[in-house]
Amino acid sequence: MTEFDGEFSPAFEIAEPAVWRAPIIFNSPHSGSVYPNAFLNASRIDLEVLQRSEDSFMDELIGHLIHDGFPVVRVHFPRSYIDVNREPYELDPRMFSGRLPSFANTRSMRVAGGLGTIPRVVGDGQEIYHERLSIDDALGRIETLYKPYHRALRRLISQAHQQFGSVVLVDCHSMPSVGLSRDEPKRPDVVIGDRYGTSCAPLIAAVIEETMAARGYSTGRNKPYAGGFITEHYGNPGSGLHTVQVELNRAIYMDERLRLRSDRFGTVAEDFSRLAEALAAIPLDDLRPFQAAAE
Repeated sequence: MTEFDGEFSPAFEIAEPAVWRAPIIFNSPHSGSVYPNAFLNASRIDLEVLQRSEDSFMDELIGHLIHDGFPVVRVHFPRSYIDVNREPYELDPRMFSGRLPSFANTRSMRVAGGLGTIPRVVGDGQEIYHERLSIDDALGRIETLYKPYHRALRRLISQAHQQFGSVVLVDCHSMPSVGLSRDEPKRPDVVIGDRYGTSCAPLIAAVIEETMAARGYSTGRNKPYAGGFITEHYGNPGSGLHTVQVELNRAIYMDERLRLRSDRFGTVAEDFSRLAEALAAIPLDDLRPFQAAAE
């Protein structure tokens, strides 16, 4: 038993259909909303501020896809506690008492911004903790939450890849409707992140863009979000492993200030069904490893 068992129970959830319709997995790594009591006590900001970092309700927007034949992965712990969309050891030495392991990545841009594996700040830049954390605390979160999640996700991806010869991981996120910088242009309804064409076949990003645009959404590519660790780590199109990040503007499905679902929530959820259908219609031969496709 770990200190988290009673609070998260479970820490994440993988729902598989009885029969897979296509090798397409929908993943929601940032919609977790279960906050450990010890974390809340250690935080200098209140729960309402911490919740602003959540991809609120994203897991609900995709949850019904299990009934359409698509597996759905959802995380229950909050990203402000530990962020699975980072390398396992992107750690800020300023946050911890004692010396970090030599293998920790302390110099990434995400660490510099306070948004490493154990975040130092929430999305709007406010510091989370009253005081420094112990190294054991950080490593405990990584061992008991981060690593089991990624092991399970890798197994699911491998299962689909072996069965179908290819797999598409759709990493689902939401973004604030307005950026922190006044110079940032107006954000579209949907931002498609494919690491500038490196994490998935171009056809996948094109199908997402065309499907969402046809349903009235404005779309963008890779700005302000090109995809994080999950997109980069699991995307290998040459091997038939495709990962694409979909960022949804929160204003189109919720009241950001009150954190309530809007009247459009049901419509947006239905539009995810249409998106899943469009991705499932892509011929598998167009997604297989490059060598296999050439034979």
